[in-house]
Amino acid sequence: MASSSSSLSHIKRYHVFPSFHGPDVRRGFLSHLHNHFATKGITTFKDQKIQRGHTIGPELVQAIRESRFSIVVLSQNYASSSWCLDELVEILKCKEDLGQLVMTIFYNV
Repeated sequence: MASSSSSLSHIKRYHVFPSFHGPDVRRGFLSHLHNHFATKGITTFKDQKIQRGHTIGPELVQAIRESRFSIVVLSQNYASSSWCLDELVEILKCKEDLGQLVMTIFYNV
């Protein structure tokens, strides 16, 4: 009984949460990835309407938690972005606490 109630608290809205440094990959690689996933019926989180700030907001944390797995696209400037590193910390928390799967792609590095 406990497992059914805990699974309800971790509803997955997205198949994939992509973590990336926008200027490095958004218009090329990432758009191709989104399009390919869409043709296969795989839902991905898209962050176009989220305001950028100094820290990631609650809507982004929620999207990470509501994803089955995360794809971390490590590009040339990923590690220099505090926003990306904050996302990565949350992704790793979800991996440890919720068993979320994480895939890493090294792009143009």
